[in-house]
Amino acid sequence: MKYKEFHELLIWQLAKEITLELYKKFSHCKDFTYKDQILRASISIMNNIAEGFERDGNLEFRRFIIISKGSLSELQSLLLLGKDLNYLNDEELYILYEKSISLIKQFKGLIKALKK
Repeated sequence: MKYKEFHELLIWQLAKEITLELYKKFSHCKDFTYKDQILRASISIMNNIAEGFERDGNLEFRRFIIISKGSLSELQSLLLLGKDLNYLNDEELYILYEKSISLIKQFKGLIKALKK
């Protein structure tokens, strides 16, 4: 299936879902530095997917997916820190981290597909 718009991509939809969950979770967080960084990382993931999709060709799209994958690793690091800082409980960490693992697997598959 050929996608016409970036928001049809399942990877973008999952990245958006994670971002919305983080916005809800940290809406009242007083640690503005942490809150800003985790939200920026999650927004970066979905926006780089969107931007790459609109670029010319697979090579550019692949490059932006790789950038998104880097932002996803940053997000995972921040999730683990959030648990250590008691901003996330075990269940919240598990749910968000599992979604991030699913997303990273999808990124790897897409990067591989875009190489062809």
